[in-house]
Amino acid sequence: MDFDIADPSLAEKGARRIAWAGRRMPVLETIRERFRSQRPLEGRTVAACLHVTAETANLMMALRDGGAQVLLCASNPLSTQDDVAAALVEDNIPVFAVRGEDAERYYRHIHAVLDAEPDVTMDDGADLATILHTDRTELNPVGSTEETTTGVIRLRAMAKDGTLRLPVVAVNDSATKHLFDNRYGTGQSAIDGILRASNVLLAGSTVVVVGYGDCGRGVADRADGFGAKVVVVEVDPIRALEAAMDGHQVLNADDAAEIGDVFITVTGNKHVLRGRHFERMKDGAILSNAGHFDIELDLEGLIGMAVSRRPLRENLEEFELADGRRLCVAAEGRLVNLGAAEGHPADVMDMSFANQAMAAEWLIGNAGSLEPRIYTLPEELDDQVAAIKLATMGCGLEELTEEQKQYLASWQVGT
Repeated sequence: MDFDIADPSLAEKGARRIAWAGRRMPVLETIRERFRSQRPLEGRTVAACLHVTAETANLMMALRDGGAQVLLCASNPLSTQDDVAAALVEDNIPVFAVRGEDAERYYRHIHAVLDAEPDVTMDDGADLATILHTDRTELNPVGSTEETTTGVIRLRAMAKDGTLRLPVVAVNDSATKHLFDNRYGTGQSAIDGILRASNVLLAGSTVVVVGYGDCGRGVADRADGFGAKVVVVEVDPIRALEAAMDGHQVLNADDAAEIGDVFITVTGNKHVLRGRHFERMKDGAILSNAGHFDIELDLEGLIGMAVSRRPLRENLEEFELADGRRLCVAAEGRLVNLGAAEGHPADVMDMSFANQAMAAEWLIGNAGSLEPRIYTLPEELDDQVAAIKLATMGCGLEELTEEQKQYLASWQVGT
C-alpha cells in the first residue's frame, strides 16, 4: 500500500482519537451499519481531499465498509492530525498527508489520490475538482462532492463559465450541514483555536468578525457569549442589517480596524484585511482567519510592512511595524480552528459526514444519468439525517394529523 504520512508509530494514539470521535457520531454510524450490509459502493474507488481529522477518519471507514476503496489526502497543509493519518494507514486506508507540508508536497498528495482513477471524488475547497479540470483531464469520475462554502463558490464559477464537466453534490448546501456545521461548528472551533493560540480574555474585548454568512454568524454568536463586544464587517446590506438586528455593531473595515482587539475573517474572499487596515490597528491586535484558504489576510503585505517578526507561542507569530506597533497572526493565517485547534466537534461533523456518505452513494446509484452541474441532496435525505440526530439527542418530534396535512395541501379548505 502506497502512502505518505509523518510517523506510523502514532497509530495507537490516533486510533483512540478516532474511536472517541466515533462515539459522538451516531448518524454516521447508522449509515455505516447499513453500508456494511448493503455494500452500495462495492468495487468503487473514492478519493477524498478533506481535513485529516478523527471525524474524517470515521467517514473514510464508513465508505470502506460500504465496499469502496478509499484514499485520503489533506485539504489544508495545517489541518492534518498526524496520529489519525497513521491510524488510518494501520487500518489499510492509504493516506497522503503530513501536517505542515509545503505546497509541492501538498499537490503531490492530491495527484497521488487521483492516480487511483477514482469513481467519486470528495472535496473540501474544490482542489480535486480544480485539478480534474486542469492537469488531470484524462480522468472521468462519475461525480464529486463538496464540503465547504468556498469550494461551492469555486464550483459555481466553473458552472457559470461552462467548464464544469462532472456532476457535483454541494453537500454544504444541505440544511443539516450549513445550518449546523457552519454556525455551531465554526463558531465554537474558531474561538477555540484563537484561545489556544493566544490565551486572551475575550470578555470585554472587541472582536471584529469580517463576513456574516452562516460561519460568521456562528463566530459572532460565540464571541458574544464569551462577553466580547462584537463588530461585524459586511459588504451585503441584508446580512449587515441582520447583524445589526442581532445586536452587533456594524462598521466598515477601516473603522473596525481602529477598535478591534481580535479579528476573525470568514468571507471566502481575498485580502479582506490588508495594508490600509493594518496601518489603523492598535498595538497587540490579533489577526486570524476561519475561511478555507489563507488569502483572506494579506500576509505578504503585512510581511512587507514589518521590520521584524518572531514566534510568540505555538501558532502565534508577532509582526513588528516601523512605528513600534505589533500585530499577531494566529495559525499562519490558515484555518484557525484546524491550525490551532482540532476543528469542529464530532457531534456536528456527524451530520456533515452523513451527508457526504449519502452523496457518494447517490452519485454511484445515479451514475450515467446526471448532467455536469451542481446538485443538492434530495430533501428527504436531509430530513432523514435531522430525524436520526434528534432521536440520538433524546428529542421528540411532533407529527401532523391527517386534518392538518389536508389543510396544508389544499387551497380550498377555509379557516
